[in-house]
Amino acid sequence: MADTLAQSLTALLAPVVEGTGLFLEAVETTRAGKYSVVRVLVDLPDGPGDLSIDGLGAVTAAVSQALDEADPVKGSYTLEVSTPGAERALSTPRHFRRAVGHDAEVTTAAGVRTGTVLAADDQELTLKVDGQDLTIPLAEITGARMVVVL
Repeated sequence: MADTLAQSLTALLAPVVEGTGLFLEAVETTRAGKYSVVRVLVDLPDGPGDLSIDGLGAVTAAVSQALDEADPVKGSYTLEVSTPGAERALSTPRHFRRAVGHDAEVTTAAGVRTGTVLAADDQELTLKVDGQDLTIPLAEITGARMVVVL
């Protein structure tokens, strides 16, 4: 049932989020007794950059209003609107393009490499690893995530 609700909420909220200039990454719902949590993950549509607090506030207000008007969630719920986070998983070309300028850990059959994402397109990713540029076809990547290197 939660999957059906999440799918319904995704259909409802995608145009609302896009209307604020952002991208709807995911909608997750959980239920604990009579209370629910609706988590809405948003991001910039493409390319490098960071989502501002003002942008997050505007999309939160728009999502809240859409949920209030449509009333798709039974009972009380808590709305959480956020970004995928600093150490988000990377799995689509858009994710890799969003990671340009950030550090990432990339796993292939050859092993794990950590470096700064220099460029990404629909076919490949370029990482700077130990001062060297390394180009990796996206098809060879078995796992990847942004990392915070201290």
